[in-house]
Parts: sequence; C-alpha cells; structure tokens
Amino acid sequence: MKFRSALTALALVVAPGAAVVGTATDAFAVTKISHATATSMFRSVGITWSSSGNCSDRNNPTCTSFEQLNLATAKGAQTLKQASGCALNITGGTETGHASGTYSHWNGYKLDYSKYTCIGNYIKNNFTYIGLRGDGAPQWRSGSGNIYADEGNHWDVLYYNCGGC
Repeated sequence: MKFRSALTALALVVAPGAAVVGTATDAFAVTKISHATATSMFRSVGITWSSSGNCSDRNNPTCTSFEQLNLATAKGAQTLKQASGCALNITGGTETGHASGTYSHWNGYKLDYSKYTCIGNYIKNNFTYIGLRGDGAPQWRSGSGNIYADEGNHWDVLYYNCGGC
C-alpha cells in the first residue's frame, strides 16, 4: 500500500465523517469546525477578527465567518501567529463573496489578514517568493507549502495544512 493511501485511510479512521476533498491522487480527510470553535482557537493565541458588516453570517459577504473552516486552516493561523510573533487580524473567512474553487474561502482553505508591517516582513523574509498569481498578486510559499498572496490591501492565505503545528 502506498504511503499516501495508508495516510488517507488512517485519516478517515481517525476522523470519521470528515469530508474527503481533492482529486483521486491527492485526496485527504478534512475536518470542518464551527465558527465558535474557530474563534475560541484564535482567541487562545491572540488572533483578532473583524468584518465590515460587524457580523459572522456565512451567507452575507460583508461578514467574517469561520463556519465550516478546515481545522488545519485554523491551526495554520495559530502557527503563523506563534511563529511570527506579529499581530494577526482576520478579515475574511468562509463567507460567500470570495472566488470559487476547490481550495477556496468557502471550502475552508483560505483566510484573509489585515496588512501589517510585521506580518508582511515575516512572510517576505521567511518564505520563498514564487511569482505572480494569475490575477497579478505576488505570492510566497512557506516551507510547509501554504501560499501567501499579497492582494494589495490584505494577505490572502491558502492553507493546505497547519503549517508545521
């Protein structure tokens, strides 16, 4: 049995009921968490969040919701906060209104962060510049493979995993 297949099988045993996403060659178990669980995780390490609508309704694009966030994404945010020592404010989560796709905000893989000098310097000094995204946003890849895109007024972060948690 291939290692990846064994790992996938183990993940399905460890996390029964978790959704399986991706392609046949890179499927893995994803554990979804509630908004309340995510905010508790963020609060525990000093991560803040805000929304232009001052709300958390997943179906309202002016809100910032963490409903159905991937556990690995929440842990990735915690890892970034602890590794960088920088202030982190989340401005976008799983709410509607972001671009679609498998690895999207809606599917729990992405978070948006306010642009602060500290976190920008941390990303640029510790991760590898990988060029421009299709929309022109410069991107950096962490050692664990997560992608950090500078969208001008915020950081758009794609979490494939928890970032070495």
